[in-house]
Amino acid sequence: MEAFLFAPENIVFVSALVLMLLIGAVQALGFAGDAGLDLDTDADLLGWLGLGRLPLLALVALFLTLFAIIGLLGQQAAHDLFGGMITPWIAVPGAAVTALPATGVAARIVAPFLPQDHTTAISLDHLVGSRATIVTGRAASGSPARARVEDHHGQAHYVMVEPDNGNQTLEEGETILLVRREEHLFRAISHGDHYLPRI
Repeated sequence: MEAFLFAPENIVFVSALVLMLLIGAVQALGFAGDAGLDLDTDADLLGWLGLGRLPLLALVALFLTLFAIIGLLGQQAAHDLFGGMITPWIAVPGAAVTALPATGVAARIVAPFLPQDHTTAISLDHLVGSRATIVTGRAASGSPARARVEDHHGQAHYVMVEPDNGNQTLEEGETILLVRREEHLFRAISHGDHYLPRI
């Protein structure tokens, strides 16, 4: 068995298994984290391969596992049938091409059993139309105050606000309505100036 695994024709496949085990160890120790990657490639192809269904490192580990298993099984079959193994120049590309669709299928099978990433992060633009409360300062034109607003997840955000009407002032403790955003600053009106039905 050792002679088969460490034969020159199988080194690439065994190395893939070792790399997969290293990735698993790194993930288990928590060093890899949940790194987000912005991949500017064809979304249909990546979806077909399973990206989006599984974290990228899990998908890489799955591909490496399937690549190694397909390669070793292919070499074992060649050895049993023909008395010798296939040259790596043919076996490695063949195993890689076969492992790609197999990875996509396996990702669809495995994904429902893995915990899914969930985020409550929102764009600040989603706060427009929300009620807020002035918590620090007095907002006037050219003099923003700090306000507290909750998003639809119940998460609190602290934003800087100025009155939408240049002649208006918004006092500390006052309930306001965020009506628009200008970069890091929100424009607001007094809640009494606008009827906002409760949800």
